[in-house]
Amino acid sequence: MINETLSQALNDQLNFEFYSAHVYLAIAAYCSGESLDGFANFFIVQAEEERFHAMKIYKYLNDRGQRVKLVGMSTPNNEYSSIQDAFQQAYQHEQEVTKRIYHLSDLALNDREHATIQFLKWFIDEQVEEESMFDSIINKLKRIDQDSNAFFMLDNEFAQRTFVPPTNA
Repeated sequence: MINETLSQALNDQLNFEFYSAHVYLAIAAYCSGESLDGFANFFIVQAEEERFHAMKIYKYLNDRGQRVKLVGMSTPNNEYSSIQDAFQQAYQHEQEVTKRIYHLSDLALNDREHATIQFLKWFIDEQVEEESMFDSIINKLKRIDQDSNAFFMLDNEFAQRTFVPPTNA
């Protein structure tokens, strides 16, 4: 049985995942405003992934007989100095998500809540991928000039990105 502290922490994370989607939609809007539709698409897909994560927690809480409680969210940042700045802030956001997932895992370990430990393993693996992806993109952006062909090739590559929910989730 999930205790109240762990249930509340999972609810908090569910809400933070929805907030993360909001953050990424704000970055997408910035990219659209800069006529960088591929970068905008990248962040729209990222927002879809975050909503998927939130709903994964929603389903888990319901499956465990816990009540989901939605709350309001803060206004995300809507202004960035550059695409690189947007990706850097997104990377920092993902690092915060990782800290939060680790905290949840620590709570579950302390409670010996084995089902939740197993459930959170997927999120831990996902965060390794997320942080690696953002770090890689930031490194690419550092190497290319925003006015170069490489920058526009990256924008075009991101235009092709789609969200496909994982089958093993």
